[in-house]
Amino acid sequence: MIKSKQVTRKRQTMWRIGAAALSAVVLLAACGDSSDDATNLTQAPAATLATTVAPGESDAGGADAGERESPGLGSGGVAQPTQSPIGTGRDIIFTAEMTVSVDDVGQATAQAVRIVESFRGFVFGQQTVGEPEPATVLVFKVPPDQFQEVLSALGEVGELRNQTVSADDVTDRIVDLQSRIATAETSVERLRTLLENAEAIRTITALEAQLLERETLLEQLRGQLRTLENQVSLATITVRLTQAQARPAIDVKPTAYLGYDDDGTSCPGDAGIRVIEGETITFCLEIFNVGDTALTDIEVRDVVIDKELDDFILVFGDMDSPLEPGQSVVLATSLRIERTLRSQTRVTAIPLTEEGTPIEGRTVANTSTITLAAEDPGGIPTFTEGLERSWEVLIDLFRLLILAVGVLIPFVWVIGLAWILLRWRSQRVAEKKAADERARAKMPPPVPPAPDSETADEVSTEASSNPDNDE
Repeated sequence: MIKSKQVTRKRQTMWRIGAAALSAVVLLAACGDSSDDATNLTQAPAATLATTVAPGESDAGGADAGERESPGLGSGGVAQPTQSPIGTGRDIIFTAEMTVSVDDVGQATAQAVRIVESFRGFVFGQQTVGEPEPATVLVFKVPPDQFQEVLSALGEVGELRNQTVSADDVTDRIVDLQSRIATAETSVERLRTLLENAEAIRTITALEAQLLERETLLEQLRGQLRTLENQVSLATITVRLTQAQARPAIDVKPTAYLGYDDDGTSCPGDAGIRVIEGETITFCLEIFNVGDTALTDIEVRDVVIDKELDDFILVFGDMDSPLEPGQSVVLATSLRIERTLRSQTRVTAIPLTEEGTPIEGRTVANTSTITLAAEDPGGIPTFTEGLERSWEVLIDLFRLLILAVGVLIPFVWVIGLAWILLRWRSQRVAEKKAADERARAKMPPPVPPAPDSETADEVSTEASSNPDNDE
């Protein structure tokens, strides 16, 4: 038995040495291939190359992405990466995400599919939504050598809003997985050989458990390798097609400054001011068109300071023509501050189409506030101020009275019901009291109880022994 155990240990040691030697040979071969490939690169790609370009930017150093010249990516002018690591001998996963605004989502979807199929690609996934904002999300798989050309062609479908391109070098991960798979395969084969030669039930059970664990690990490694190889063999492009729609928006900025100069030349003022009660200020409004659509029929309303558009004067801009995107107007009005106020200025407008007609059912609005603090001037109030304060107190009392009446009106029926119940209860009490008095008047006087014989004898004995009773 001892000799058998020693032989088994020697075999295990020899298997381990053989597996380690095989792993070292695979790693050296992979590193040699990688170093040979690296010498052929004029500029080695990073492990992850990401390019995100916003609409409106440009890059004069864009390079061709294939044999033909790459067209521009839509009207957004999104540039391409300056170099493409295609054909470097490395294992690279290419992915891209892009959003394109189109006039018709359905037609653009069909056009995008035709473009990808012309480059030997195919649709991997699709999700479409309808009204009120139609959109389609398409996932394409394309050959890596056609990656840049497909991006350029898809950008031509409409107006490119944004684009993100990334390249992930997974060469080291694939080499590592291949080495681990080779080691796991060797270990599985060794365990199978030991299991065939095993005779003891305990040994067979232990070997079967280890074999199951190694085979599970081997399948997991093979699955990870297949996933990476599939991602390398086909690049992924996710395209979101959105309906080109007007996106109107408006913004308002209220300010103020002390005094009033009839033309609001000092507008805009401060975001908040402090004044003495009774002073006059200039209240300014700066209205911006922050959307992508012209606006008309601008209306202004502030319920706190009780001002409308007709109460303002035009300081800057043109209110007779539509407010184009990026333009603004400045309005001003006078305001006497009697107490601290917090304005609630609401501005509304109607967006226009490119032809200048109002967009049906669309309205934009925005509300902004500032604090106008009023301070007590101090000192002895004058007769006029006292009279005004008294009148304000009377008005407040009248308002409280009206408020109390308004609160009690819904409960009038409760008051009436309570009064009826109290009246009925008082009547019942009075009727009961009268009945008791009548019953008491008709009742005969009480008859004293008749004395018993012993009591009568005692009374007669006392009477005979008391001479005063005879007298």
